[in-house]
Amino acid sequence: MLPLIILQIGCNPTPPPNKLQQIKQDGILKVGTIYGRTTFYHGSTGPQGFEYELAERFAKQLGVQLQLLPFYSYHALMQDLDQGRIDLVAAGDALSASNKDVYKLGPVYQQVAHKLVFQQGQPRPRRIDDLTAPLLVVKGSSTEQLMQQLQQHNPDLKWQSTDNKDIWELLSDVAQGTLAYTVVDTNTLSVQRRQFPQLSIGFGLDEPKGIAWLLNAEEDDSLRSAIIQYFGHLHQGGVFKSLEDKYFGHIRQFNYVDTRAFIQAAKNQLPTYIDMFRRHAKDIDWRLLAAMSYQESHWQPDAVSYTGVQGMMMLTRDTASDLNIASRLDPQSSIDGGARYVTSLIRRIPARVGHPDRLWMALAAYNIGLGHLNDARDLTEQQGGNPDLWVDVKRRLPLLEQKQFYKTTTYGFARGREGKKYVENIRRYYDTLIYLDNNTELLQPLPEA
Repeated sequence: MLPLIILQIGCNPTPPPNKLQQIKQDGILKVGTIYGRTTFYHGSTGPQGFEYELAERFAKQLGVQLQLLPFYSYHALMQDLDQGRIDLVAAGDALSASNKDVYKLGPVYQQVAHKLVFQQGQPRPRRIDDLTAPLLVVKGSSTEQLMQQLQQHNPDLKWQSTDNKDIWELLSDVAQGTLAYTVVDTNTLSVQRRQFPQLSIGFGLDEPKGIAWLLNAEEDDSLRSAIIQYFGHLHQGGVFKSLEDKYFGHIRQFNYVDTRAFIQAAKNQLPTYIDMFRRHAKDIDWRLLAAMSYQESHWQPDAVSYTGVQGMMMLTRDTASDLNIASRLDPQSSIDGGARYVTSLIRRIPARVGHPDRLWMALAAYNIGLGHLNDARDLTEQQGGNPDLWVDVKRRLPLLEQKQFYKTTTYGFARGREGKKYVENIRRYYDTLIYLDNNTELLQPLPEA
């Protein structure tokens, strides 16, 4: 009996792997999200979206494959998390009190508030008592939970929730006048107003709330600890602010008149030149080239600046000569020259600068010159920023207008604020053109206002 007893004592069972170990053993990280332009969608170049990129980077850090599972319904998404069919939820939705009570949370990485929106031109509601029709919000979202809380203090508040439409469709309905009101978070509103400038804000409904990934509360803390460490690395390396700038940095400010005018021009003027932009864009997106041209000349072939630049792409005489452009006022020649020039600038940005930062820097160089851009990059490094991240460099561009800074640079004074605004405007126009191009029926002439 003694050998048997010794054998039993010596055969302690191996403890089961924790959650993180299991993911690594399986080689797959299962992330649930909601379809949308701020979360995940299939773009012209493949999968895109802020939450998608965050999840993809996390999977790479863990050394596993990302399996992103997009849902149409918040209820189905959370049900899969509750039943362990997915490892975490990255839906870009604001945290509610119930989320905090039911799920484990990763670190908060953004703040959003909720706004009531209505169609421009309709009477503006300034408080709940001004609403003349029921609100419609997305079922299962943070907005539905917000409505439930508000109704406790406003029993006359009338609202409904729907599982048949997402927030993007509800915003479209409001913009087109088929829905009186909806409620939207500030991230989503900033994106959608680039396509529907007629979306107006009535009033705010809450204070800013955090966004964080959600995990099943019954799991151990191993995956949550890895997520906390991951976001720490993102922030320390400047990667998070660069990624956030890519999706949201250029759209925080909104100009109704400018956005409306651009959409009108895209439908009424751009069709004349689309084939030219497509033909000459080469290695860059033709829609980006078209956005540049609008910023430069508003698609006016005979545009002339007081500084002497001319044409659709506002080329200088010297640049046109270097590119063998015979006439800067010929739209085909101007677009060809502008495309070749910006392509050359992209190639001259140091190879270590990643995409899309090198693209935004090349646009800035198109406006203020490569020498001034390099001065701003030098200032960025001197001040402890990352000269290879556009989000850091654009903060230093305005310093090129201040003597205490530009006197220390190689090329001296530059209109740095203009260069920063130039890039941000192009990025906004580019976003709008992507939307219009993906919905070709929208590229039809607008009725006269």
